[in-house]
Amino acid sequence: MLFYDFHIHSCLSPCADDDMTPGNIAGMGYIKGLGAMALTDHNSCKNCPAFFKACEKFGIVPIAGMELSSAEDVHLVCLFPTLEKAMAFDSELDSHRMPIDNRPDIFGNQIIMGENDEKLGDYERLLIASTDLWMGDAVELARSFGALVYPAHIDRSSNGIIAVLGGFPEEYRFDCIEMRDRSSYDSYCENHPQIKGLNLLVCSDAHSLGAISEPENALDIDPNVTEIDKIREQIFNYISKS
Repeated sequence: MLFYDFHIHSCLSPCADDDMTPGNIAGMGYIKGLGAMALTDHNSCKNCPAFFKACEKFGIVPIAGMELSSAEDVHLVCLFPTLEKAMAFDSELDSHRMPIDNRPDIFGNQIIMGENDEKLGDYERLLIASTDLWMGDAVELARSFGALVYPAHIDRSSNGIIAVLGGFPEEYRFDCIEMRDRSSYDSYCENHPQIKGLNLLVCSDAHSLGAISEPENALDIDPNVTEIDKIREQIFNYISKS
């Protein structure tokens, strides 16, 4: 069994603690016994290169991701098959981020980190603002870069797809949903039968080191597969129901 957490914010997200550096995140995942982790900062992948280097040191399978905010302010998790595709999507998103400067004194720092956990700089545009992409366009654009896209924390009252839209739309052909609390799954299925049959991921949405998932949520991965890229491929096949 491969214990995971596929929704984690680094110090690039202004709402995350400054000590959520890529090295600290990977180190905490190792201490907690996680085998695979995704870095999913708000509307950016700029700390993913450093995260990959950090995970390599601890033997953790890294996934480059993003928590994308649609124009409706629905949060979508985007997981990319390679670091290169993630960074290409990050560059594409530059034209869709709101032209609003960050105010660190109000929103928090947006720190870009290097592979040795050294600070490279600060990202100036506010990352927690919604993009100008309506959800259908956001899903289509991310998928064009090979991303797996699914709604984040559907059991939250803010930025969850059900809370924002009043229901669970089927036209986006999601294969997966994310929740923060597995115990509420049955009640959500009862009220929103469209989610029955979709794969469920339970992730932390961690903004602090202590909030990173304990080894409680796992995927059944072939133990004979040891190559990082092959394990990542198995993870993606599970999420996409391939």
